[in-house]
Amino acid sequence: MTQLSVNINKFATLRNARGGNNPNVVQVAKDCERFGAQGITVHPRPDERHITKQDVYDLKEVVTTEFNIEGYPDERFLRIIEEVRPAQATLVPDPPDVLTSNAGWDTIKNEKMLSDIIRQIQSWGVRTSIFIEPDDQLMDGAKKCGTDRVELYTEMYASAYHDDKENAIADYVRSAKHAHEIGLGLNAGHDLDLKNLNYIKRQIPYLEEVSIGHALVCDALYYGLENTIQMYLRELNN
Repeated sequence: MTQLSVNINKFATLRNARGGNNPNVVQVAKDCERFGAQGITVHPRPDERHITKQDVYDLKEVVTTEFNIEGYPDERFLRIIEEVRPAQATLVPDPPDVLTSNAGWDTIKNEKMLSDIIRQIQSWGVRTSIFIEPDDQLMDGAKKCGTDRVELYTEMYASAYHDDKENAIADYVRSAKHAHEIGLGLNAGHDLDLKNLNYIKRQIPYLEEVSIGHALVCDALYYGLENTIQMYLRELNN
């Protein structure tokens, strides 16, 4: 069964827009788990424009499902991973000033750096995943880096889905099969929603986890958080 990890960054964005603690992201995480989510994802950026460092430490005390912390692996991020010891650390290549993750790693160019960082994180008992585009050479590079999993960057799939879903998914199916053949676990994320989620799940049988934030939070404004999480779970496991 593919697990749903809810990225709660946008709840923190809403809180920060007004100050105070409404919505309370710790309570949101607990509610997401109570409503059926199998994981909680956060991305504590250096400017703390959504999830703060303190949020991460507060969440450590309450998250009972899989806790996934994603981010650019600078010194600050690695210190958080060492101290929090989440279930999974997802490494993304975006620098601190970008709006959102918009590309995968060049695992060939960055092999030495990624290998060293991955070994360090794994020595803390934390599973590693790296953000990657659907390319077999980059997938082989990820394997050489020693990561446990990769997370397929699905923005290209999501953008092309409505025009030609078969063509949109083709590279991802090939890449997913290759990852499975070389022994890499497989996650996916970015712009997945209620319209395109079921199709990618049916086409990629090896998918272990999806991380969904923006679309899920937007849907929750209309459907309510509990109902929305159940809707996403149905799309994943129908």
